[in-house]
Order: sequence, then structure tokens, then C-alpha cells
Amino acid sequence: MENNNSSQNFSNNNNNNKPKRRFNFLWIYGILAAIFIGSTLFSGPKSAEEIDKGKLITLLKDKDIEKIELVNGEVAEIYLNSSGLNKYFPEHKPSSFKPMPDYTLRIASVERFEQDLENAQEGFANPIYPTVVKRHNWGSEIFSWIFPLILILGFWFVIIRLMGRNGGPGGGGNVFNIGKSQAKLYDNASDVKVTFKDVAGLEEAKEEVMEVVDFLKNPKRYTRLGGKIPKGVLLVGPPGTGKTLLAKSVAGEANVPFFSISGSDFVEMFVGVGASRVRDLFKQAKEKSPSIIFIDEIDAIGRARGKSPMSGGNDERESTLNQLLTEMDGFGTNSGVIVIAATNRADILDKALMRAGRFDRQIYVELPDLIGRKEIFEVHMRKLKLADDVNIEFMAKQTPGFSGADIANVCNEAALIAARRNKESIEKQDFLDAIDRIVGGLEKKNKVITDSEKKVIAFHEAGHATTSWLLEFAHPLVKVTIVPRGKALGAAWYLPNERQITTKEQMYHEMIATLGGRAAEQIIFGHISTGALSDLEKVTKQAMAMVAYYGLDEKIGNRSYYDSTGQQDYSLTKPFSEKTAEIIDEQVSKLIESAYQEALRILNENVEGLKQLANKLIDKEVVFGDDLEMIFGKRPWVKEEIGFTKRNQQTDSNVEENDNVSEETIKEDNNSDNNN
Repeated sequence: MENNNSSQNFSNNNNNNKPKRRFNFLWIYGILAAIFIGSTLFSGPKSAEEIDKGKLITLLKDKDIEKIELVNGEVAEIYLNSSGLNKYFPEHKPSSFKPMPDYTLRIASVERFEQDLENAQEGFANPIYPTVVKRHNWGSEIFSWIFPLILILGFWFVIIRLMGRNGGPGGGGNVFNIGKSQAKLYDNASDVKVTFKDVAGLEEAKEEVMEVVDFLKNPKRYTRLGGKIPKGVLLVGPPGTGKTLLAKSVAGEANVPFFSISGSDFVEMFVGVGASRVRDLFKQAKEKSPSIIFIDEIDAIGRARGKSPMSGGNDERESTLNQLLTEMDGFGTNSGVIVIAATNRADILDKALMRAGRFDRQIYVELPDLIGRKEIFEVHMRKLKLADDVNIEFMAKQTPGFSGADIANVCNEAALIAARRNKESIEKQDFLDAIDRIVGGLEKKNKVITDSEKKVIAFHEAGHATTSWLLEFAHPLVKVTIVPRGKALGAAWYLPNERQITTKEQMYHEMIATLGGRAAEQIIFGHISTGALSDLEKVTKQAMAMVAYYGLDEKIGNRSYYDSTGQQDYSLTKPFSEKTAEIIDEQVSKLIESAYQEALRILNENVEGLKQLANKLIDKEVVFGDDLEMIFGKRPWVKEEIGFTKRNQQTDSNVEENDNVSEETIKEDNNSDNNN
């Protein structure tokens, strides 16, 4: 008996575990289409034989016709009398139902048909005249009107289902649920396994968010003193710094319902859908309070109202924003609902959205510093098989300006490089090559470069390296190469100093080092080339920033024309006069030319060292800081040497590993001082 019960329970469990098949509306569309095709093509066997005019005249002369009915002026239905039936249908039996015509004849003209009947029965005592009959096939006529409408509605339903197939609660397959929220709900049984231990380098941001989580877990700890939980927390920072990861950790730690949605999910092609989805989202969150709502990329709906010149009077995005403002802090309160949002464009958000009472806290998630990068490397290296020579602190020093996403990419790329070389563990060299690959791009092995072009590239890169080595405030060189990578024909690597402010002298020295490549071409070859395009672009932007933004020019003075709000993008006028614009252009040109002349002076004084470095580049293709130290000596103003090691000759010639930065040098991209 026990075995039978267990087997029965097992079968019941299997039946219960079988997924229930959902009814598919496509079957209805298929059935309707089949009915229409069947009714059109297979209308059933004909009940009467169709004859021609000669046969009709014969029947009339033999007096075998009882009556003729002219249906809708198109078909003549011919009914035979008893003599005709006996002659042509001897087996015919009379029926109690309405008699069917025995023959049919299609006519082209009613007048011509009647004239033919009169001519055929001329002289007859009792001629037969046709009876006009109006007949309607109500079923086919109604079906011909309804079926196209059904097809249109069916096509509309299919489109709606395809648009909302990936939707969350609210069922995108139903057209009546299109205004429902598309947010995904994560609760205690969800698959979110990310915790605060998985978030590194964001200690200050974690403290702010952990306080919100702690309030949800222990509300009496704060409310006993009269405190209130913040209604909204806004995560602001550059891309890849970990804003979404921080929100995932909240979902894994809070143990409360967590609604996740993107800002673009609110906006649809239908008017009023965004506001409806906002209402439905907050309705669900209130029903499950205490709960958390996370809106990623909130700038998709939170852009300042009235700033876009293309928006009309009834902008769908603005309607969605108005509803969001009302739900967060309107007439009705949302007790127990916390909104967490993330964006990297906080400057364009509406002021009403940023005020206290909606987003009470703004947490700035910035690029990690040296200690933060070290912690991030430790998190991403947990699952990697590392060699003994991997030093996490050294890797953190080699990646200034990298975000958390960049560091994760470095670790993954290093693992792929080590696997490509059939190694058992990931070595230090693999990480260095991964950094080169990510920053500089893929090495172009088959790029055709002539000897003369190679010489120009070598002296160009040697000019960058020489000027940066001999300038006090220029960034220290790590390596320089003439191996083509990405769009660059050569590159120079620098290790930027992580400073929070930059002086005029520091920016000026960086400009000199950037123009060192073109200056070297002028000194050695007597002419210049187009290879300095990226250098000129960077120097022009940097000089413009010094003059017009940072107030570092004596003639312009302590004025800045930088707009942090971004409203100048929609303005048709400049924030300065035409005369001031001429002065700015003049000062920018003077600053760039002064830096170029200084680069020429430095290289003319050290032309022998420049030639030695360029020849070594032509021979080895890759030169490191040790080589520059042997040629020019140590930098006297460097108190603490940057730790870099010289790679062996075999590694230098390996194409897959030496991914280099382009001619504009990576330190400008990695150093946010010049851009912020």
C-alpha cells in the first residue's frame, strides 16, 4: 500500500509540475481564416446544371418549362414541368421542401434575355415570362463585412502582444493592460544574490544606501526619535561606476519587495501610457509596502520641462514626469515606498524632481581612487586563477581613471589572453596586456607601413616621450611604441598623477608634451605631417578650456563662460560678445604657439637623445621608461619613482599583448582633472 501511495503521489506531483499551456489567440485567427477560405473556395456542389441559350430555346419550343425566375438580373433559374422532368430527369422524386431549379443560365442583359424569350415563343398560346426575384445571401454578405474587421483587430492584437511580450506585470499580450507597469518585482525568493560585499570602492555611497536598508529592517530605531526615512535617493555618477550594481545590492540586502524598471519603459508611442504606468507602479509598491522602487536612467523621463525646443504642448514625456512628481510627493503620501534612481546626467534633470521631499539625498558615485581600485580588483579576482607574480596594488596603480566596469573588463580580458596562450594561471603580464588592449585597441599586424613612414612615426613618438620626460609637471612615461593599434600608428603611455586640482603650469606642460611629436617632425625632417591631428585636437580643447572656462588667461581675466546646466545647448547666442570671442581666439592661438615653440626649444637642446630614442624605437618598436632613463638620466624632481618593470624582448615583440594608446596619449582620457 505504501508503494502504491508513493507512486500515486509521485504521478500527482508530476502532473502538478507540468506547465499549463496558455491559450494562444493565434488559433482563433487561424480558424477564422480557414472558415473564410473554405466558404470562398469550397462552397459545396452546384445544385443545378448550367445550360446555354440554345438548350433554353429547345426547352421552350418543346413546352417543357414550368416557370423561369430571373434572380438579381444575373442568373435565370429554370424549373421544368412534369413532362420535362420525365424526359430529362426520369428518376426525379417530388420533394416536400422548396423545389430547386433544374437548370440555370447566366445572362448578360435582362432586355436581351426577354427579347430572346419572346422570339422563341412567338405564336404560343400561353407564353412563359420570367419572374424577377431579389434574393440576398445574408450570411455571406455579413461575413464579407465582418471578416476584414476581424482581420484588422487580429493583426492589432498580434502587434500589441509582440510589443509587450517581454513586459513584466500587466501582461503585454493584452491590449487593455498596456498601461500597466513594466517593472520587474524582486522579493525574498528572487534570484538577486548581489550583496554589499560584492560592491567595492564605494564606501561612502554604501554607507548612505545601507542606512536606507537598515531603516527598512529596523524602523523603530529611527522613528522613536521622530526621524523619517528619505523618500528618494538619487545615484549620480559617470558611466560604469557601479550605480546599478549598488541598486542590485540593495535588492539583495533589503528583504523587501524591490521593483526595478528603466526610465525608457515608461515612454511609449501611445499617449498617456507613461503616466498610467507610473500610477500602476506606485499602486503596486503601496500594496506591498514597505518596498523599494528603482528607476534606472531616470533622465529618460526626468529631463527639465520646457527645455527641449521640439516638444509640443502635450508632451508625453512631460506628462509622465508630472505624474512621477505627484506620486513621489503630491497631495497623497507614499508611506513605506522608497524611490532609488540612477543617472549620469543629473544636470539636465528637472528642479522639481531634485528638490528635498522627492529625492532627499543625492549620492555621488565617482570614479574610484587608488584604494577603491584595489578593492575592486580584489572583488573581480576572487574567481580567477592568478599566478604568484600578480600584485593587486601594482594593478591599481596602472589603471588611473578606470571605472569599476573598466576594471571588470580588464580582469576578464586578462583571463581570455591567458587562455589564448594556453596558460594554467593568469600572470601579471596578461593583465598589462589586457590594459593595453582595452585602452589602445587591437594591434593591426597586417597594416602596411613604409620605412619612411615608420621613421616619421618613430620620431613623432620619441618627441612625445622626450618632452614629457624633461618637463617637471608632465606625466611620467611608462612606455612608447610605434606598433599600430586601433586608429593610431603609434602611442605613448603615461601614468597620470591622481590630483584633484590642476595648476596652469601643469596644464601648460601637458600641452608642450602633446605638441612634442609635431615639433620633432619639424626639427628632424624640416616639414610636418597629418599624423598630429589628434594631438592638435586635444591641445586646442585644452587651451580653450584654460582661456574660456578656468580663467587661467591674464587678458580674459577671472571669468568663466562654462555652463554647468547645459542650457546653452538650446541657446542661439553666445554668452560673450563678438569682441570677446576674438580675444579668446587670439589668446588660444598664442597659448598653443607658445607651447609649440617651447617644445621646439626643448627638443633642439636634446636632439641627440631624441635621435637615440627614435633609433631604438625603430629597432625594438617598444621602448620603456628604463630606456629613457639611460638616455636622459633620472628626472631630478621626481621624489618617488613610479613602479614599472621592463619587459623582456620576447614579450615586447608579441603583438597580442602590446595594445597601446593612440598618439593623443591615454593620460588625457584617464585624467578627469582637465575635463571637470
